[in-house]
Amino acid sequence: MRTQERNWLRRLGKLLFVLYIVFLFWFLLFSDWYGRSGEMREYHYNLELFREIRRFWTYREQLGLLTFTNLIGNVLIFVPFGFFMPMASRYWNRSFFLTVFYSFGISFFVEVFQLLTKVGSFDVDDLLLNTAGGLCGYILFALCNVIRRNYVEKRQRKRQRQKKNKR
Repeated sequence: MRTQERNWLRRLGKLLFVLYIVFLFWFLLFSDWYGRSGEMREYHYNLELFREIRRFWTYREQLGLLTFTNLIGNVLIFVPFGFFMPMASRYWNRSFFLTVFYSFGISFFVEVFQLLTKVGSFDVDDLLLNTAGGLCGYILFALCNVIRRNYVEKRQRKRQRQKKNKR
C-alpha cells in the first residue's frame, strides 16, 4: 500500500475515532436513555461480578428488549472503540493488550463518573461487557487488517508479473 493511501486511511480512522469518542461520552454520560435524565434519589450500584448479567438473563422473557439493550448493547457500544483505536494509532500502539486496557479504562472512567454524579449506575458487569466489546472490535480490526494486507500483496504481485511480461 502506498504511503499516501496509508496516511489517508489513518486520518480517516482518527476522524472516525474522535467522532465515536464524542458520541460515546454523550451517550454514556448525558443521554436521557436508561434513566439518565437527572440525579436519582436512591442510587444503585453493583460491585458483584455477573450479578446483573445473571439477573437480566434469568428474567429475559419478562424484560424482553431491555435484556438485549443492556447486555448486548454494552458490548456493541464499545466495538467501534476496539476497531477505530488501533486503526487510528501508530504501529506500536496497535496491540491487543493496549486496546483491552484502554477499553477497560474508558469504561471505568464512565462508571466512576456515574457513581460520583449519581447519573446512571455503577456496575462492574458493565465494565466486563464494555471491555468485551473493545476486544471484539479489536478482533474485527485484526481480521480486516489481514484481509487488507492480503489484497495489497496480491495487487503488488500482479503488478510485478505484469512488469515481467512487458519485458
